[in-house]
Amino acid sequence: MNSISAPADTSWPLILIVEDDAGIRRAIEVNLGARGYRVMMAGDGVTALDLAVAHRPALVLLDLGLPRMDGFEVIEGLRAWSAVPIVVLSAISGEAEKIRALDLGADDYVTKPFGINEVLARVRANLRRAASDTDETTVMAGDLEIDLVDKRVRRSGDEVHLTPTEWRLLEYLVRRRGRLIGQTELLRAVWGPRYHDETNYLRVFTAQLRKKLEPDPSRPQMLITEPGMGQRFVVPE
Repeated sequence: MNSISAPADTSWPLILIVEDDAGIRRAIEVNLGARGYRVMMAGDGVTALDLAVAHRPALVLLDLGLPRMDGFEVIEGLRAWSAVPIVVLSAISGEAEKIRALDLGADDYVTKPFGINEVLARVRANLRRAASDTDETTVMAGDLEIDLVDKRVRRSGDEVHLTPTEWRLLEYLVRRRGRLIGQTELLRAVWGPRYHDETNYLRVFTAQLRKKLEPDPSRPQMLITEPGMGQRFVVPE
């Protein structure tokens, strides 16, 4: 069963529950929903990755023993393009499995059977940690003001309209400004984990961003492409 429950207050974080046991999935959903969280559910690994790409959850609660794609593969798939907090909920209690999950990029590990209050505490702790890591709100670059909270761009005070895809590409580069981002990483981060060869997407959308943001799109100062390698966002001096 895959579904999304959405309380009226959409300011609350969206949590993705990835669990093939319907009873456990429902118990977590009820308890999270009762505390105001929005909840999205997946019963297998493939669907979990698809939902994560489409809805960008604030946190993922992940079982390891899943059909179609196990939890270790889901962690790898998520970490190819996202820094979303991942809390593993698993009956696998061996040290080797815990180390493998954490080395692949999981942020926390809770062993079944667990108390729901412990799960809720781990959710709160990991959301707080993620918020502290992303407390940057505005980036100034030349005459551009990039608002990472409201997802808006202003140029000399005038708002610049960006499509959702243009914004995702710009935001990913701006949050990692100065760093060279490989083409595959960018494709997966913006379009999803199944994309890795569609470099024409990057060319098209980078060109669109340059027309909207660069003083001279033919001589970019901020959106820099390293041929055959990737892109970086540079704040002009």
